[in-house]
Amino acid sequence: MTKGVSNRARLLPTATGPRARLIGIGLMCAAVFCFTLLDTTAKVLIHYMDTLQVVWGRYTGHFLLSILFINSWTTPGLLKTKRLGLQIVRSTLLLLSTICNFFALHYLQLDQTSAIGFTTPFFVALCAGPLLGEWIGPRRWVAILVGFAGILLVTRPGAGGIHPAAILSVLSALCYALYNLLTRVLAAYDSTATTVFYSALVGMLVTTVPLPLVWTAPANPWLIAGMVATGACGWIGHLFLTMAHRRAPAPILAPFVYTQIVWMIAAGFLVFGDAPNLWTLAGVAIVIVSGLYLLYREKRMKAEDSLKAQAGE
Repeated sequence: MTKGVSNRARLLPTATGPRARLIGIGLMCAAVFCFTLLDTTAKVLIHYMDTLQVVWGRYTGHFLLSILFINSWTTPGLLKTKRLGLQIVRSTLLLLSTICNFFALHYLQLDQTSAIGFTTPFFVALCAGPLLGEWIGPRRWVAILVGFAGILLVTRPGAGGIHPAAILSVLSALCYALYNLLTRVLAAYDSTATTVFYSALVGMLVTTVPLPLVWTAPANPWLIAGMVATGACGWIGHLFLTMAHRRAPAPILAPFVYTQIVWMIAAGFLVFGDAPNLWTLAGVAIVIVSGLYLLYREKRMKAEDSLKAQAGE
């Protein structure tokens, strides 16, 4: 990592007691609430302006807020990276995930995009083998297949299911999974501050290029406020996410990611009048159970590896 132990110490958990873990869980729930507000606002905006313009607003707002707190003065050597190409690829994957998600929101309900988005852990498990050498066993293969069966219930292809834009949601989840894996790789080379900064910077720069071709002047101040809100919700959500992981281990926090479906259903109903159907609810339940089992198996495998390491000492 570019800043050595000092930067890493600031970004690793600073407290692990019961109270700190409760705070971490609360922060995780707040983070997914912010991400729900982000998607809800984006779904409103894309009916008034081009989707790429909404994506630009999301990343530009995120970048401007980030630079207030993370810049070359507060964080010396911020732009120095040992793996520039990998940083660009990782940031591009996050951007592609956002673009696919926002285009899918044109046609799908919030609860549907959220349900499909929960396939990210399955893609992570599948891609971790060829990319990181972390191969999965037969039990986790079964959990992944069951999870994808749950997504088939949500989408119901060829049986009067949801809009084909569901494919975009799947691509969004795949891009986000690859983004997560590259984040783990970059952790060995660059500081978290550097990696987070590049995410916002690349997203803003890339979406600025086609902006003149798709730009529509916001018709009223509320639309401008909405564009600002997408960036703010993304920035605050990621801030809460980081703070949560400083207070509680990832295995404790991971199950609370699924609380997002509650917020998505509520937002979809209150803002757009969309109610989830039984197929979506059944599919969500299967995906969540499969995801939690994957988490359980990963935790158990780590515990077994730890015991073997101790026995070998």
